[in-house]
Amino acid sequence: MQVQSIPALHALLTLPEGVVPAQTAAASKPVPRAPAARRTPTAPDSSPSAEPPAPPATAALSSGAIASASALAKASAAVASRRKRVASGSKESPAAASVLAHPPTAATASSPTAAAALGAPALILPKVPPPAAPASTRGRINPALTFDTLVPGRANQMARTAALHVVGSPGGMYNPLFLYGGVGLGKTHLIHAVGNALLKEHKDARVLYLHAEQFISDVVRNYQRKTFDELKAKYHSLDLLLIDDVQFFAGKDRTQEEFFNAFEALLTKRAHIIMTSDTYPKGLVDIDERLTSRFDAGLTVAIEPPELEMRVAILMKKSIGEGSVMPEDVAFFIAKNVRANVRELEGALRKVLAYSRFSHKDINIALAREALKDLLSIQNRQISVENIQKTAADFYKIKVGDMYSKKRPASIARPRQIAMYLAKEMTQKSLPEIGELFGGRDHTTVLYAVRKIAAERQKNTELNQQLHVLEQTLKG
Repeated sequence: MQVQSIPALHALLTLPEGVVPAQTAAASKPVPRAPAARRTPTAPDSSPSAEPPAPPATAALSSGAIASASALAKASAAVASRRKRVASGSKESPAAASVLAHPPTAATASSPTAAAALGAPALILPKVPPPAAPASTRGRINPALTFDTLVPGRANQMARTAALHVVGSPGGMYNPLFLYGGVGLGKTHLIHAVGNALLKEHKDARVLYLHAEQFISDVVRNYQRKTFDELKAKYHSLDLLLIDDVQFFAGKDRTQEEFFNAFEALLTKRAHIIMTSDTYPKGLVDIDERLTSRFDAGLTVAIEPPELEMRVAILMKKSIGEGSVMPEDVAFFIAKNVRANVRELEGALRKVLAYSRFSHKDINIALAREALKDLLSIQNRQISVENIQKTAADFYKIKVGDMYSKKRPASIARPRQIAMYLAKEMTQKSLPEIGELFGGRDHTTVLYAVRKIAAERQKNTELNQQLHVLEQTLKG
């Protein structure tokens, strides 16, 4: 059968009714058949690169041409139907009128606009989502924790200086940097500040902050999936690794092994590692010695509880950040009553500021005392001289009775002096009252013990840590 071309097919479909095309009439007459030509046999082409023979001229149309012809036929039939309706006086939509004015071609017959105007179903293409954005180099870094928002003081002076040195010379000295201290003293703030400062100087640096428990989860997940190459790709390619609370690695052998491998890989490529813990490296329990020895190989710095002046400075600066001005006498009142750590200090500040806003009163000592009455009552109720004596005796492994006795060996006199210091700092008792509770001692003896321990605390890091542990224990 002879195949009609697309233009011929369009002309055929748009003829008036009753008209027979000339080609159709001619096709009804018999056509004499020409004698078949003799075929000359030829040798087959044995070349492997020979192209396949071209199809005969009368072969069937390709699938694309058939689809176009089919769409054109349907569109032309719809146009003819619409013309009849227009002739009978019915109204058409603007889109259909446009199609009637411009009959469809093979290129436009399958368009959604023409299909909708003619009542044919439109072709709906799936939407392809945009490509995912590249991963950020700010691995969990909090942009609000910077050196500008960190209040400097004697308690964090050395740690802050070491952290600034890391920013100025990453991968150099003090690698690894190990920061330790009690909860809420600013260790996490400081390592976030290092990450933010390094990314400001080197925007393409690969920096990752995470808690030790997140590393443990990654190890467990990759162990279950047998995908340790992914774990290595994630951690071994960093420029700066900031990891919080490494004491959580205790007793987890596989995690310690993977962290040791990451530790060695990062040091080999001169990447920097900063870790935090609640105690110094040698004090970590159930952690492989090869890890603790490497933790101690760089620089180990203690972050101490803030002294009174630093606590006041923190309150003044944080209050400005909260949009309020804290009077200095109120800041001293709060700082004297909240000594444990910066986190509790910030909580007390927010409570006072909220109480001032809700009650529409100015901030003063009376308002602060009212806002913090629950906290102050808990402290006064829980912390007594007797409780301090018992806690100190348990900590230094002596008898509680030794606190009142007249014995003077150093193993007893030292814990007794520390207990007197804590009684003066953490209760409202006067010096004579404290002396009476320590076996009827004179108030001058108590004053000597308080001044001696206070002076040594500023110089002796080990003593300061012991006092901090005792304070945290007493505050519950």
